Formats: sequence, C-alpha cells, structure tokens
Amino acid sequence: MPSGGNFGLTITGGNTAQQQARRTAMQTLFGLDRQNMQVRAAGDVISSAVNASAALNTVVNNNASAAAASFAGLNTGLSRQLFAVAKMIEGRATLGLRRQVFFAQTGGFDNHQNQIVDQADRFTEVGPALRAFYNAIVALGVQDQVTLFTLSDFGRTLRVNDGGSDHAWGNHHIVLGGAVNGGQTFGTFPNQALGGPDDTDRDGRWIPTTAVDQYAATLAKWFGVPDADIPAVVPNIARFPTRDLGFMA
Repeated sequence: MPSGGNFGLTITGGNTAQQQARRTAMQTLFGLDRQNMQVRAAGDVISSAVNASAALNTVVNNNASAAAASFAGLNTGLSRQLFAVAKMIEGRATLGLRRQVFFAQTGGFDNHQNQIVDQADRFTEVGPALRAFYNAIVALGVQDQVTLFTLSDFGRTLRVNDGGSDHAWGNHHIVLGGAVNGGQTFGTFPNQALGGPDDTDRDGRWIPTTAVDQYAATLAKWFGVPDADIPAVVPNIARFPTRDLGFMA
C-alpha cells in the first residue's frame, strides 16, 4: 500500500483523452464474453481492481486528512505506512469497507553486531510512529474501534555475541488502542539466569510464558470471532489453559 502517488493501473502514451479511450476500451473488453465462466470471473476481478484503484487514489492522496497533523514532522518508513493506514481508515465509507486489516512492517532488529546503536535507531523510529498513529485515530474518533498490535518471528538471546545477540524464542509485544486494557504487562518475566530454569540452553533463549496462539485468540475475540469458532482460527488453542489473556476490553 503506497503512502502517496498514483495507485493502481497506469496507462501511458498519448494525451489524456487517448489514455482514457484506451482505459474505456479495456473496460469494454471485460464485458464482451459473459458466457464463458472463467473469462467472466477473470474480467470481473480485473475490472473491480481497476475501479477500486480510483477510490484508493482519492483516499491515499487526501491532503486534507484529519490524521495529517498527528504525523507532522515524521518521514520514516513506518510513519509513512501508518499514515497511509490512518487515511484508509478515515476513507472507509468511500471504500465501502466495514472491517479492515492492515500490515505494516519495519526491519533492522536482527542485530548480530552493533546491536545497542542499531536497536536504539529502530526504537527511535517505532516510538514516534506508534504515538502518531494513536493520536491520529483519536483525531478520527475511532480509537475504540482500532487496535494495533506487533508481531515478530523471533526474539534475541540474553548472551551477547560479538556486539550483538543471536536468535531466540520469547519476545515482547505492544498492543495499542482505545479498547486495550493498557498500562499493564501480561505474562510472566522469565528467570534471567543463563542456564537457569527458563533458559533453553546457556545463551538466554527464554521459554515464553504466553503462546502466540493465546495472543491471536484474544485479538480474534475482540475482532468479532465467536468463541465457538476460535478453534477454527487458532487450531492449537486447546493446548493452553486460557484463550483470552485479558488485554482487550
């Protein structure tokens, strides 16, 4: 999802009228063969995407967005992504969407060397971007309807290795939004002794006290998944003593 610019199908060559004529001709082609099911389905998908791109352009390039003030002065990769997300939420009526899921990402945390400096830079990017996003959804009046949560596929060891650390298991995550039971830490911190009872070896690879399955089930419940359907969404949830961790109101 772009933070600006032209989104969707681009037709080049010739003047504006000629480009529009080619676009119209292409749309006409989608409607010619309605008897063949496969051709009809393919045409409908492409036509829908082309039409949706026009609406997305209006939303993504909204220079009068009420979220703009919250992101003033920020121009990092993550802040640009979250600003675009805020504008998509703001334009949900234009897009005809009642429920939306967005994925934003930032990297640079896999620090086997120079970890202290590199991670400090990364957190300097993450913190202001998350604050700006929360301020934006408050400005839009949807803070109780929007939840941001973090995910990572691995953590870091406690033991330092050549100025950095290696891949580990457990990790900390942030959940942000008006519907969050905030200001709390959920789960139990491990015994931080190398080779101790919560270490999988002698490098500080802590055994997590909370499963990603429980994390997912709690968020799925808030998102509206009925309790009876949670196992279909999170198949391994029965392995754990509770499916709702309590961090959502």
